[in-house]
Amino acid sequence: MAKQIFPTKGNLLALKKSVKLAELGYDLMDRKRNILIKEMMVQIEKVRHLREEIEYIYKRAYFTLQEANITLGVINDIAKAIPIDNNIDITYRSVMGVEIPKVLYDEDDIKIRYGISSTNTKFDYAYKSFLKVRDLTLVLAEVDNSLYRLANAIRKTRKRANALKNVVIPDYREKIRFISDTLEEREREEFTRRKIIKNNQEKKHIEELNKILD
Repeated sequence: MAKQIFPTKGNLLALKKSVKLAELGYDLMDRKRNILIKEMMVQIEKVRHLREEIEYIYKRAYFTLQEANITLGVINDIAKAIPIDNNIDITYRSVMGVEIPKVLYDEDDIKIRYGISSTNTKFDYAYKSFLKVRDLTLVLAEVDNSLYRLANAIRKTRKRANALKNVVIPDYREKIRFISDTLEEREREEFTRRKIIKNNQEKKHIEELNKILD
């Protein structure tokens, strides 16, 4: 591959500039990858605690739902009285160019949105439990999505960094070595040629002097 490029000083200078840019690009990619990995470790720690908590909350919520169903019968009609929650919004923050989502939730005070006469404390407790499930699910969704985006970005960054380190930079260096060796060989040939010409000229000059003196 190195022999496909024409060995000139202009190409040599251009390749030296290119290899410096490639090395700088690799350093930036490596730095970006390390920062993303640190951010990912923070998110992994969050999700570990969340999954432990959410498993307990889900079990408790479904247990209280079963108790409400047992004491009130099937509560589908009662549950329909609770309005859909639309107080959710999503914003993003950038970590080394990776958009990390942030779920914004306008958490209101707990309000009874169903008829008290047709329910009991079991239903109230189930309602509060599922509000907790909602809150934790929002946080878990935020963290899970962040992990997916970070993992994808780390994979791409590692792939590009490896390509620079193992393919692009070695190729540039091989071409630089080829051109440098070719130019040095040419300089040696030119030096030898000039030396021969100089020696011939000196020899001719001496011969001419000898003829004059004779």
